[in-house]
Amino acid sequence: MSTITEEINRRRTFAIISHPDAGKTTLTEKFLLYGGAINLAGSVKGKATARHAVSDWMEIEKERGISVTSSVLQFEYGGYCINILDTPGHQDFSEDTYRTLMAADSAVMVIDASKGVEAQTRKLFKVCVMRRIPIFTFINKMDRDANDTFELLDEIEKELGIATCPLNWPIGSGKEFQGVYDREKKCVIAYSDTQKGTREGTATEILATDEGALRQAIGDAAADKLLEEIELLDGASAAFDLEQVRAGNLTPVCFGSALTNFGVEIFLQHFLKMTTPPLPRRADVGVIDPVENEFSAFVFKIQANMNKAHRDRVAFLRICSGRFDANLEVRHVQGGKTMRLSQPQQIMADERKILSEAYAGDIIGVFDPGIFSIGDTICMPREKFQYEGIPTFAPEHFARVRQVDTMKRKQFVKGIEQIAQEGAIQIFQEFNTGLEEIIVGVVGVLQFDVLKYRLENEYNVEIRLENLPYEHIRWIENKDEVDLDRLTGTSDMKKVRDRKGNPLLLFVNAWSIGMTQERNPGLVLSEFRRN
Repeated sequence: MSTITEEINRRRTFAIISHPDAGKTTLTEKFLLYGGAINLAGSVKGKATARHAVSDWMEIEKERGISVTSSVLQFEYGGYCINILDTPGHQDFSEDTYRTLMAADSAVMVIDASKGVEAQTRKLFKVCVMRRIPIFTFINKMDRDANDTFELLDEIEKELGIATCPLNWPIGSGKEFQGVYDREKKCVIAYSDTQKGTREGTATEILATDEGALRQAIGDAAADKLLEEIELLDGASAAFDLEQVRAGNLTPVCFGSALTNFGVEIFLQHFLKMTTPPLPRRADVGVIDPVENEFSAFVFKIQANMNKAHRDRVAFLRICSGRFDANLEVRHVQGGKTMRLSQPQQIMADERKILSEAYAGDIIGVFDPGIFSIGDTICMPREKFQYEGIPTFAPEHFARVRQVDTMKRKQFVKGIEQIAQEGAIQIFQEFNTGLEEIIVGVVGVLQFDVLKYRLENEYNVEIRLENLPYEHIRWIENKDEVDLDRLTGTSDMKKVRDRKGNPLLLFVNAWSIGMTQERNPGLVLSEFRRN
């Protein structure tokens, strides 16, 4: 029987990040395929087959072919227990990705070989840098015409400010893509017979020193180009340094095609060798060690109505230390209560499996009766500490919400509050006016569509949204020292309260923020609030 230490040490927990359409969800599915978690990978947009991506479970995701929320997927491969956090690529859902990265120990960055570093890649990369988590790069879609390989690496280094170390090198692209050169083994791995939805396919290894066999396998022109590029590469690229990788200063790079399975398993094997088991986490009492400390976890995501058969709310916990047992009594620190976590489960998109145990590094879902908030800490009853909070980012778009049928006020309030607790939207109310009107703030405008869709489909409530001109929001950090009724603002400023009663200021123009601070000496404003 394995010990707690052995179980924790075989855990690997990572997030997959990318710009939309870089092939992130396809790559996730191929990992699951190699781990035996699924037998046939679904076509992401449901065109090639009637299946949908395993990690997309919300109806709107299946209709639009985009990931709206983060999914959690667990599988076994090569003695490791792997937890993948698949994140939305679309920038309008980036806040969900930020929170998910708080639960990951490393990140896999997927880049489209024909597009290089895109806007959303930059944004997500910055979050990884803020957290100093290791980043592993998979340059995807080599089965299509790609940019020059040296230029792609140069772009990653310049745009993202991180050194690159290619672990393998592509041979051609598009119709000419024949495989990859493995720099460690000094051999060419050529593929044949790979198919979209299966893991079958034959890989042939040819030593680069066997020039005759190499030329026969890939042709003279491709062999000449490859030998020339290897020489250049050995002189130009950064040397592999595992310490630098784990410090987040160097990203190992692999090339391949998730769609046709070229290079996916090679990448997975390299990644697992280099990434770490769960690492210690910072709390207000110091650092919590995953092995030495007893069970503890934090809530990084809340999701209501994950499936029409389960009309419930699930709080997702990242276990940070020790072993979780379904019979454990634990302390919900922020709520000040001792409790048992109800219906602990492992969730594979919308499929659920009840768990009796889990370990540091694992992600579990528990039933939330409406008591958990994002960022909450769960630990043993005799302990009392809190993990670092998860930032709430400032919304950039605002709208007034109006019900079409005022008789459905109860369903409307329940629905909008539950969706707000998930962190996808933020809701505000007029300050001291007695009006019950609700203002919704979102990071990206697509969230408005999701809100409308979910209220209609999950709560049977129809709404109309009236866009408001505000673009900037600030929390008042020293609210107890400020007389809010006497606050002197600008003509484009609006006072509101958030769900917890905290006062906020909305502005149309950025310059109004500075002017308001000048007019109110001592006023401290903040762009985000920690939960």
